[in-house]
Amino acid sequence: MPRPSSQSRILVFTRTTDYRHDSIPDGVAAFRALGAEHGFAVDATEDPAVFEEGLRGYAAVVFLSTSGDVLTPAGRTGLRAYCAAGGGFMGVHAAACTEYGWPFYGDLLGARFDHHPAFQPGTLVIEDRDHPATAHLGATWDFTDEWYEFRDSPRGRVHVIASADAASYEGGEGSDHPLVWTREHGGARVFYTALGHAAEAYTDPDFLAHLLGGLRHVMPAR
Repeated sequence: MPRPSSQSRILVFTRTTDYRHDSIPDGVAAFRALGAEHGFAVDATEDPAVFEEGLRGYAAVVFLSTSGDVLTPAGRTGLRAYCAAGGGFMGVHAAACTEYGWPFYGDLLGARFDHHPAFQPGTLVIEDRDHPATAHLGATWDFTDEWYEFRDSPRGRVHVIASADAASYEGGEGSDHPLVWTREHGGARVFYTALGHAAEAYTDPDFLAHLLGGLRHVMPAR
């Protein structure tokens, strides 16, 4: 897939009104470093007013460990309009813990967070080894994270890129655990990864390549 051009710009949104991850500054720094290396600019903000202004000029919007209600009514309208115009949307980790009262957002992302077991090592099964977010990996990926459980499985509504092997960690429930997926909704290209709880993730080369691949999926080809 073509590399984002030097004229591309993404918005990294990190507002929280519920649990706040200590890793957010590390995540912002990681996106800035990826932008510097791969030729796109990064604006990071916690101000919801940017959504009210129309999001013009952004090749992608990233919700990085947002939580709770983070948009104003006018901001919701702005994000919906951005999606309808073909915008790219990427959610990272607690983006699934966001805007529970807005049905459009849940449909956009594909699933809503319910709970997770303790932070611990586990294994992902890579279901799409050709996707740019996982093409650098083998058939499995050992990682340490929170192993999200969702209110219902998004499988069937999304294209699953990777799922958790629930037998590889304590507290896994059931047999189907999608954690990384893509979809199109409301006109937008969407990528979501449930990974990214800890600061250490944002210096892990495999995870950085994973984030870059997600961006390459949602950003328009140049």
